[in-house]
Amino acid sequence: MSSPVRARMSKSARREQVLAAAIAEFATGGYAATSTESIAQRAGISQAYLFRLFPTKKAVFLAAANQAFDTVENAFRAAAGRSVATDEADRMDAMADAYIDLLGDRQSLTFQLQIYAASALDEEIRTLARERFHRLYQTVRELSGSDAGGAFNFMAQGMLLNVTSVLELELLNPDAGE
Repeated sequence: MSSPVRARMSKSARREQVLAAAIAEFATGGYAATSTESIAQRAGISQAYLFRLFPTKKAVFLAAANQAFDTVENAFRAAAGRSVATDEADRMDAMADAYIDLLGDRQSLTFQLQIYAASALDEEIRTLARERFHRLYQTVRELSGSDAGGAFNFMAQGMLLNVTSVLELELLNPDAGE
């Protein structure tokens, strides 16, 4: 009996597979407790091959974090691009709807929170998180045409949505008197 032949993947496809595995592992274990062995195992590759793709665990984490921020930024750009609205509030609503759609991916959402938690442990991770969060804030301002206060409120509401979603808490609605 012969073993099944695996299809060869390009290096970039394999990197994407590793990043998906890393996001899943880091989402549950955080940066400190996640091993490269568990990431490699989930990706179906050897740990040695993982280190040929990414030289360190931190490099995997940083690449995954960049991908997570790219996902949100791309969703905002796509929503703003689809919006025919010229009104700031309508563009903000389109981006908010796009973000709410992303909240359905609990694993990615939990990983996003792990990025912020890992920032307390490592200066390089903190620098990346700080720069990417600021870039996301600037993207919101640019796409919506809002002022600093409008972008601040949008980002604050997004973080509230993150926390309530991960906690599986019904959204607290100030307009409903809750």
